[in-house]
Amino acid sequence: MEEKTANIGNKSGESSDRDNSFVSISNSNNVNNSIGSRSLNGLIRNENSWEEVTIVVPWGTVQGKWWGSRNKQPILALHGWQDNCGTFDRLCPLMPAELPILCIDLPGHGRSSHYPKGMQYFLFWDGICLIRRIVRKFNWKNITLMGHSLGGALSFMYAASFPNDVDKFISIDIAGPTVRNTERLVNNTGLAIDKFLDYEDLALSKVPCYSYQEMVKLVVEAYDGSVDEQCVQILLKRGMETAPQLLDRNGYHFVRDVRLKVSSLAMFTADQVLAYAKKIRCKVLNIRAEPGMNFEYPQVYEEVVETLKQNAKLVIYTKVPGTHHVHLVNPERVAPQINKFLLDP
Repeated sequence: MEEKTANIGNKSGESSDRDNSFVSISNSNNVNNSIGSRSLNGLIRNENSWEEVTIVVPWGTVQGKWWGSRNKQPILALHGWQDNCGTFDRLCPLMPAELPILCIDLPGHGRSSHYPKGMQYFLFWDGICLIRRIVRKFNWKNITLMGHSLGGALSFMYAASFPNDVDKFISIDIAGPTVRNTERLVNNTGLAIDKFLDYEDLALSKVPCYSYQEMVKLVVEAYDGSVDEQCVQILLKRGMETAPQLLDRNGYHFVRDVRLKVSSLAMFTADQVLAYAKKIRCKVLNIRAEPGMNFEYPQVYEEVVETLKQNAKLVIYTKVPGTHHVHLVNPERVAPQINKFLLDP
């Protein structure tokens, strides 16, 4: 497979002055067919119109899928907790072919490196820092973010933390960081820390292996109706690998870092989320799935949207029928709103 170095530009399409050599792209099988989107200048995007990307970071690499031209600044797309960038595989072909999209696997997810032993995942803070690291390395300006679930919350937090650097962000079935019961979080802190340390010391021989069909069934059941088998198979393309030979077992195991299961540390209160919402200045598209995610405090969702309207340039809040993974299961239900939002000046 041929390797080449990406020439990643800023919004104007010009090359950045910073070092871009830390990104390499592997050719995939790009086969044009009638499925997908067509731009006004004749470009076609289909399910194969992407290439694998490797971004070098201090702890290893961040992997991703680059859809479209590498000569233009892309939309940065962020997936949900314990998913991977394959979550956008059915949506990207329906988006404007002239708009490049970089979908990344967050650390510990998909094909991206796990954190070394001794490091913890503080999902929201880590995510903001990762976005900033990528933006600064590429010298991007006026960025556009698109996120589902955790990825939407990260987009929200980045737009609040760097309000002058974001042009637009799209959030799918989440308004901001999920608010949890404070008393329960306090009571469970010790348990969460012990669980994290237990996972850190988990021997490779203890990692369970499954047949492919067992793995699909497990994920379908774990997502409790949010995804079907076809969508699970898409996620598993980056979410599983063959069991290591040293285990002398047949089958597969999940590649995500098991430590990601400890997700309750560094959560937010409603007051914190609303305070961040007041800082956002960019244009916002929020797509709420119905029934979508079952939030512990559903009223906070509406409160965040209303708070965004105080200072954001534009807030579009729309509801579509579907599960929490509506963008993966029924991408045709969200693509029209996303495309209009992206193409409107």
